[in-house]
Amino acid sequence: MMIAGIHVRDDAAPLWAGAASVIALAAALGSQYWGGLQPCELCLWQRVPYGVVIAAGVGALLWFRSPRERMALAWLAALCFAAGAAIALYHVGVELHWVAGPASCSGPASLNDAQTVEELRRLLAAAPVVRCDEVAWSLFGISMAGWNALASLALLAGCALAGWRLARAKES
Repeated sequence: MMIAGIHVRDDAAPLWAGAASVIALAAALGSQYWGGLQPCELCLWQRVPYGVVIAAGVGALLWFRSPRERMALAWLAALCFAAGAAIALYHVGVELHWVAGPASCSGPASLNDAQTVEELRRLLAAAPVVRCDEVAWSLFGISMAGWNALASLALLAGCALAGWRLARAKES
């Protein structure tokens, strides 16, 4: 397979997927700790598939080297990226107010609707620190969740193609 003019072997898919996941998590953590962008709950959920792919990449590097194992890890990475893309697309839908987000991070901001002081205290205590339905950062009109969805879909396509080609090579 050719990626940016570089020939990449299909059996290396778990390795390059793991490396791409390290870069994605480093970017997320960098924007959090150095950029000051605190993640919401959905942002944190989007990091989990990358962690699983990193573990699969480490497994491919250290233990799983047979074609069958590499094919299974490529498909595992593809499934993880599919899950990551689904979470990211859901987050984009929440940001655009197309779908309701989790109550823990996008519940109603109806502090003005409080009828008593106790109700106001309860609403303030339950208010999320970082809301999922507000875009904290965007580039060219695409939020971080949108960029993550695009990256996850591209990585999904690469891993699925590698897994499919490894399966075809195993059959012949």
